[in-house]
Amino acid sequence: QAREVYSPVCNDVCLGKVYDSDKNKMLTALENADIAFKSWRNVDVAQRAEILNKVADNLEADTPKWAAMIAAEAGRLVPDAIDEVREAADFCRYYAYLASKTLCEKVLQGPTGEDNRLSYSGRGVVVCISPWNFPLAIFIGQIAASLAAGNTVVAKPAEQTSLIAHEAEKCFIAAGLPENVLNLV
Repeated sequence: QAREVYSPVCNDVCLGKVYDSDKNKMLTALENADIAFKSWRNVDVAQRAEILNKVADNLEADTPKWAAMIAAEAGRLVPDAIDEVREAADFCRYYAYLASKTLCEKVLQGPTGEDNRLSYSGRGVVVCISPWNFPLAIFIGQIAASLAAGNTVVAKPAEQTSLIAHEAEKCFIAAGLPENVLNLV
C-alpha cells in the first residue's frame, strides 16, 4: 500500500507516494544484488568511474530540480540544497578519481621470469543506510564509494526522504548503471 509523503515545511502539501519495503522485498533486493555482483565485480575500473562521472554531470545539469526536491522533502533552505547537490556530485567525482588511481591492476617487480600483479576486486553486496538530513549527498556518497570499489548496493534511504532516493536511483540508471547493481528498498 502506498504511503503519502508530506513536506516538513507545510504539512498539508503531499509531495508524492512511496511504497515501503517488506521483508520479501528486502530479501529479493539482496538476492538481485548478489547475482549482479558476479558480473559487476569484473567491470573495468575506468567504466565504473565513467558511470559515476556521468551521475555527477547529470546532478549538476539538473541542480535546480534537485535543490527544489531537497527543499521540499527535507525542508532545507535552497542555498543549502544547492550545496548538497554540489556535494553529491563531488562525491561521485572523488570516488571515480580515487578508483581510477588506486584500483587499477599494477604490475609489480619480481624475479626474472616471474609475473607479479596486484589487482583489486569488489567484496560483495554493500548495504547503505542514509539519514534524512542530507538525503542526496550522503545517500549518493555511500553508493558511489561502494560502486567504485566494484560492489553492488542495497540502499535504504530515510523514510522521510524516499522520493529523493528514488530520483537518485533513476539518475544512476540514466548514467548507465546495469540492472540490479543498485537496489532501492
